This record gives sequence, C-alpha cells and structure tokens, in this order.
Amino acid sequence: MATATKAPAKPAAKPGMTTFDYSARDRTGKLVKGTLEANDRSLVAQRLVSQGLAPVSIAQSQAGKGMQMEINLPGGNRVKLKDLALMSRQFATMVSSGLSLLKALSILAEQTESKKLAATLQECRAEVESGTSLSSALVKHRDVFPPLMVNMVRAGEVGGFLDQVLVQIADNFEAEVKLKAKVKAAMTYPVVVFIIAILAVVGMLLFIVPIFAQMFADMGGTLPLPTRILVVLSHLMKYAAPIGVVLAIVAPIVWGKVKDERRVRELVDPLKLKVPIFGLLAQKIALSRFTRNLGTMLRSGVPILQSLEIVGDASGNVVIERAAKDVMESVRSGRSLAGPLAEHAVFPAMVVQMMSVGEDTGALDAMLHKISDFYDQEVEATTEALTSLIEPLMIAFLGGIVGSMIVAMYLPIFKVMDLVQG
Repeated sequence: MATATKAPAKPAAKPGMTTFDYSARDRTGKLVKGTLEANDRSLVAQRLVSQGLAPVSIAQSQAGKGMQMEINLPGGNRVKLKDLALMSRQFATMVSSGLSLLKALSILAEQTESKKLAATLQECRAEVESGTSLSSALVKHRDVFPPLMVNMVRAGEVGGFLDQVLVQIADNFEAEVKLKAKVKAAMTYPVVVFIIAILAVVGMLLFIVPIFAQMFADMGGTLPLPTRILVVLSHLMKYAAPIGVVLAIVAPIVWGKVKDERRVRELVDPLKLKVPIFGLLAQKIALSRFTRNLGTMLRSGVPILQSLEIVGDASGNVVIERAAKDVMESVRSGRSLAGPLAEHAVFPAMVVQMMSVGEDTGALDAMLHKISDFYDQEVEATTEALTSLIEPLMIAFLGGIVGSMIVAMYLPIFKVMDLVQG
C-alpha cells in the first residue's frame, strides 16, 4: 500500500492569492500532501501535473485561521550549516550508491528535520524533474545553499564526478561545524559567568544596598567613602536598569540588521583581529576557513578566479576578502598566487611559504588542506588555553566585585562597633 508523505507547509498566501491543501500521487504511486498558492483550484491542478503529480484532492487551506494559525519565531525558519552538512553526506552516499537525483532529493526532503530545507529540496526536485540541472536548481535558493556549494556541484556535474564533489562538500561543512562547536563550547563558560556577575551586581545595587542605606541614614554620621560610592551607584541603578533592559533587547535586534552592511563590516572586521587574545583566535578561524574552502573548490575543479571570489566572501572577514581580491588581480596578470598575500599582515609567513611550495609542486589544493588542518588544531589549542585561563580569572573577578560590595556595606557597621567599644 502506498505511503503518504506530508510536504512542508508554504508561507502565507500573497495578496490576491489563495492557499490550497492538496494530495497527489507521484510516478511511484506514493501519496504526497502539501500546500500551494494560486488563484483557483484549476491552476493548482495544472501546477501539480507539470511537476509529474496526479492530483487526488484539492481544497482551500484552513491554516492561518483562528487557533490553527502557525507561529514562526525569528530565525526559526533558517537552515543551519549542520543541516547542510548532514544533507550533503547523505546525498553523497545515495548518489554514489547509484540512486537517481530525483529519488535522492525526495528521500532527503523526507528525512531532514529542517522544514525550510525540506521545502527547498522538494522545489529543487521539481525543477530537476523538469529538465533543469542540479546546480541551476540550487542557485535559485541562495538563502539556503551557499555559493561555494553551488559552484562545486556545477563543477562536479560538468566533470562527471558529482558524488566525489558531494563528499568534499560534506567534509568541508562538517569541519566548519566542528570548528564552530569548539569555539562556542570554549566561550560558553566565560559568557555565562560574566552575565551572572552583572546580574549579581545589579541585584545587590537594586535590592540589598537600599536596605543598608536606610539603616545607615538612621545611624547618622559620615559614611566611609566606599559606602558612599556604593549608595550613589544604587541610586543611579534605579534609572540605569530600565535603560539597560531596553538596550539588552533592542541592541541584538539592531545589530542583527546592520552587522552584514558593508560600512559596518569595514569598521568592525579589522577591529576583531586587533582585540588582545581573541583577535588571534579570530585570525586563526578566518585563515582555517579561507584555506579549507579554497582547497576544496580547487580540488573540485572550480576555476581559480571564481574560487578566490567565493572564498573571499565566505571568509567572514573583510580583511581576508581584500587579500583575496589582490590575489585575483595577481592571477589575472599571470603572476603567482601566494605573492600578494605576503603584503597582508593577516597572512603569516608560514601560510605564504606553504602556498608558494604548493604552487611550485602542483599540489596547491593538498597544501591548502594541510594549512587548514594546522589552524584547526591551533584553534582547538587556543580555545582550550583560553578556557583554562579565563575560568580562574572570571571566578576571581566575580568574587572581587561581590566581595568589594559586601565590604563596603559592612564598613559603617564596623565603624559603629568600634565607637561602641571605645
């Protein structure tokens, strides 16, 4: 008996359009369910037939009405790199096993946990079935599939080694996910401790210090300087706390909207590399990403100029992107690849020398992967060293702040006790 597959829900209908729920059977007899936007049922039926589906039922959708309305949280419909890495690995396995692209795309759409990715894969399958190449189908969804993946797939299609390219894409994405996970794990502890320290200080200033301040006022006399400073900070915090709450909510939203603007990146990205300790970590991460992506694309047969343009944009740092553009101009002029990199301080001499050796020996892609592996290990060692260093520093910082506040609050009590004993 044929099984039913639930297609991912589509976004709300555009003005003047109606959303229809449909069920149809594909060429294998499998029942497929989903939604489409159209002006009437006949247009839905025509679209299903054009996709190789046989309509079974078409009815106006009730989703989005009353209590059935779907709620989409910000960022909840985004495809994560982890989802792409898993999809690429499964795709490579199925293609190398001899499955057709259509069958592989159908299975991937059913298995992925990301609704956005599942819907996109279904659309790509329909486009491939209509005669479009896989890379042309992927390029229509730039918000899901990065240029690196699209160009590597195109090179694999042209060269006839798509399965090998998909394996390289999976390796690349998995290495990127692993690198991000290491950095995130290392930074979680100090960030949490820092937030706790801020909350502890704000809480003491808002709720505990005022109680002591009233008690000090009843005692009379002149308070010690540390206590007077603490009382003033407590009064100021009554006005600063609401402002801080608003900024904590608004700042991330504003930053999320402007962080990718060119003028913002031109200012922020160079500063990231100059921050003490963390700047070195950011440099190693950028170099690892740059060399890994470039090596993977060259190994996949993507033209070097096109590869440089893509990896420059994908490096995540304007400084690396500028260096990639200089290298592109050098290659266009028939000069070396590694030469221009020596003029950019972000590239250490070791990287330039290893790339130069790779050019001379004709094994640049292999050399780039060795550089990437080296910096992956460097990032891991640096994050572990930072974690072991930051933990005691954060504990000392938190203890020092809270301890200083407690001492400042109890100083007047000690002073009174001394007067009584005297």
